[in-house]
Amino acid sequence: MVTIRLARGGSKKRPFYHLTVTNSRNARDGRFVERVGFFNPVATGAEVRVSVNQERVNYWLSQGAQPSERVAQLLKDAAKAAA
Repeated sequence: MVTIRLARGGSKKRPFYHLTVTNSRNARDGRFVERVGFFNPVATGAEVRVSVNQERVNYWLSQGAQPSERVAQLLKDAAKAAA
């Protein structure tokens, strides 16, 4: 099954996540099909907290990809912020 989930990056005590489209059997930070955005939970000041390529996310959702719980919430927040 294809999922849209977070892949961790960044350094110790300073997380950074990429929103990736991947096979659910692959490792969290392993092989992916496409990166469709990022999430920076420790963003401060003028830093961007969430960036999502909504067009590609909608494409993958139409193809049957399932977002993880956290990604679904991030997509909802990003859509609300864009409106």
